[in-house]
Amino acid sequence: MSSKDKPMEYTLIREQGYEYIEKGDGPILLLLHGLFGALSNWNEVLKDFSKDYRVIIPIIPIYQPTRVEASVDALAQFVSKFVEFKQLNNFSVIGNSLGGHLALILTLQHQDKINAMVLTGSSGLYESGMGTSFPRRSDYTYVKDRVGYTFYHPETATRELIDEVFEIINDTGKALRIIKIARAAQQHNMRRELSLIRIPTLLVWGLNDNITPTQVAWEFRSLMPQAELRFIDKCSHAAMMEQPEEFNRVTRQFLQKVLVSL
Repeated sequence: MSSKDKPMEYTLIREQGYEYIEKGDGPILLLLHGLFGALSNWNEVLKDFSKDYRVIIPIIPIYQPTRVEASVDALAQFVSKFVEFKQLNNFSVIGNSLGGHLALILTLQHQDKINAMVLTGSSGLYESGMGTSFPRRSDYTYVKDRVGYTFYHPETATRELIDEVFEIINDTGKALRIIKIARAAQQHNMRRELSLIRIPTLLVWGLNDNITPTQVAWEFRSLMPQAELRFIDKCSHAAMMEQPEEFNRVTRQFLQKVLVSL
């Protein structure tokens, strides 16, 4: 097993109704996962950046109906309350897929607190994912193919990840919440609001993204004049998982440039 394959060791903190990881010291990085996201999605980012950043990853209660309503606004409010709970200030936020969408809303609400934002495969304009319906959710091979579809190399989808998704969508309550949130994200278009974001932004996009294709990245770039755009070849919707070395390299370079100017 290579060092890249080894899971990052961390302690899940449970506090005041929140569950999160916090590791490292230095400038603060808040990482927001996507609809089918898990803490493990950020394994390589956490491993690299916790050496000289304070990395915080909250579990967003996507599958918990008693905690948060199944809407983009409610999830964004949850993240905002978490930021207040942790008393975060002068921090940077990184979001993937739905997590990018939540990062955009958070930034609009707290531009005075956020130094920089990194989006990868973000929703908020257009996405075409597996979350809006599950026509053959009991068919393991079908689920495996759909999970693999989110990666340039389908084998990036580990057995553990496929098993996790299969278990989630075969829980009727969780599946219905995922469908509702996915549809809400598609309807929650932020085109008119993006020009209001003034903080430095990096868009890191897979050239082979099937969920939020490259034209989505270009549209984000056109609507956010301050944004930088970097494409990663042989990479689809989750660059931090599929091409972690390159994702970390361009992200670190961007953050160092932004933070040194503050």
